[in-house]
Amino acid sequence: MRALVMNEYKRLELQENFPDPVPGPDEVLVRVEAVGICGSDIHGFDGSTGRRIPPLVMGHEAAGTILELGSDVKDLHVGQRVALDSTVFCGRCDMCQQGRINLCEHRQVLGVSCGEYRRHGAFAQRVAVPARIAYPVPESVTMEQAALAEAVSVAIHAVRRSNPQPNDACMVVGTGMIGLLVVQALRASGVQSIAAIDLDPNRLGLAKQFGAEATFLADSSTLAAGVLAWSDQGGPQHVYEVVGAQTTVEQAIQLARKGGHVVLVGNVSPRVEIPLQKVVAGELTLHGSCASSGEYDQALAWMADGSIDVAPIISARCTLDEMPGWMERLYQGIPNTMKVVVHPNA
Repeated sequence: MRALVMNEYKRLELQENFPDPVPGPDEVLVRVEAVGICGSDIHGFDGSTGRRIPPLVMGHEAAGTILELGSDVKDLHVGQRVALDSTVFCGRCDMCQQGRINLCEHRQVLGVSCGEYRRHGAFAQRVAVPARIAYPVPESVTMEQAALAEAVSVAIHAVRRSNPQPNDACMVVGTGMIGLLVVQALRASGVQSIAAIDLDPNRLGLAKQFGAEATFLADSSTLAAGVLAWSDQGGPQHVYEVVGAQTTVEQAIQLARKGGHVVLVGNVSPRVEIPLQKVVAGELTLHGSCASSGEYDQALAWMADGSIDVAPIISARCTLDEMPGWMERLYQGIPNTMKVVVHPNA
């Protein structure tokens, strides 16, 4: 089969005769119809994350059609359209038994190689995955949209980490793709009062389109006063930080209401400092949010009924042949580009 292999950092090679994956007894073989280029793939492109060690087929935001079933698979069928979770969990460890599959003791991730394991991903014509991470796609959801179910599930999981109530003031710091999906997940969860912060007015415009009632420029001198006025002088009860950089993490904590919750979703920087006095004196609760943990069905249901709309987030489409050029451009930075979707079998 054809697959795009990162044989060394900053170099993708299209291989025409990459070995076909063979599904195990509990796996399914999937023809990849659509796969998104994730920001983590872009960061892994230069080796900076340490989680994309060559040689590797990257790609974990995927959807496709089942071509073959392993001998033990009973609840799926050939020809079925499925969205793939990126987290390959064992189902047996203590974390999995608690339902916290994202914290599986033996967790692997599609398209990731970190030294402990190598799991080739979906920048290829076919991929074999455990049947337990393949979710049937509703008829009204396209394959392109289904490929973004992974990102939608991440956003839903982040919202559930602090469990906001309908009348709580909630703020999203950073309106990249995941931030915009968090805005939509908050609205779909019934939250009425949502605000967003970013440096990019165009992204803030999308945040408003998706349900934010207020938006703020991150570098505005009146940011703090504006947030206080919007949130009835107390600050937001829930702040979702979706960047993972020093400035935005500190900003999220400083803006949170006393007794509030700060959910840390972004992880661009491996280390950040926090304003400890604000956390301690304000009795803030900090939540980490990693991937998703059983939110796929909800993600696909909300996508099917229109509660979450991913179509405006898709900026471009390409084939495997075109993808190396797109990856290079994304790595250099393309303004107003949110999500590029690859069609490996086009």
